[in-house]
Amino acid sequence: MSLILGVGNRLRGDDAAGLLVIEGLRAAAPPGLRLETLEGTALELCSRWEPEERVVIVDAMSAGGAPGVVRRFDALAAPIPAEAFDLSTHALGLARGIELARALDQLPRALLVIGIEGQRFDFDTAPTPAVAAACEALVRELLSQA
Repeated sequence: MSLILGVGNRLRGDDAAGLLVIEGLRAAAPPGLRLETLEGTALELCSRWEPEERVVIVDAMSAGGAPGVVRRFDALAAPIPAEAFDLSTHALGLARGIELARALDQLPRALLVIGIEGQRFDFDTAPTPAVAAACEALVRELLSQA
């Protein structure tokens, strides 16, 4: 992987998952691994990667699973489930942003989406302990693969 992009909203509880993973990676990321966050609209996705890059996106999801469950989606092979990633306070969630990039033929060489199942997305709440623990475990896993 050459870019890890953490998506989320720090003010909405478990929606901060992607941002927490990037914070954890910053302390020990190897050279050459680019770390970025996206707290705005998913319309910005295409501007974050180059076509030749291998990209990993980490975001909170809500698909009815237990908090902290981590799921992986190959976004080049098939669209990711829009309803699970439609947590954005903006008009365009992650799934729709990726599909827009697909329609514009602007996807990177590889695109893995890692979703962390959340439970609490209210404003001014902290991430649940299960999501925080999942973020820490994911940081260790990603560092071992870098």
